[in-house]
Amino acid sequence: MTTVADRIRRKLTSALAPRRLVVLDESHRHAGHAGSRPEGETHFRVEITSAAFSGLSRVARQRLVYDVLAEELRDPVHALSLATTTPEEAGPD
Repeated sequence: MTTVADRIRRKLTSALAPRRLVVLDESHRHAGHAGSRPEGETHFRVEITSAAFSGLSRVARQRLVYDVLAEELRDPVHALSLATTTPEEAGPD
């Protein structure tokens, strides 16, 4: 069975060719809050470094990620926290 985190990783990797991608399921931190489900996979933090963000504002970067993950954001993802950087901003590996 493919997890929501796996789908997020696959879609972002395919669309944005990230140099670095971290997808963290933080659903356990939101138990009992609006949008949470007992099985989790509702609240995520994504840290992504991609050349696709070059020249884009912070808001434009977030919109790009939201567009890629539109299906997941409709359901089942309730909350998505983003940290988006370019390779230049991130510095050497």
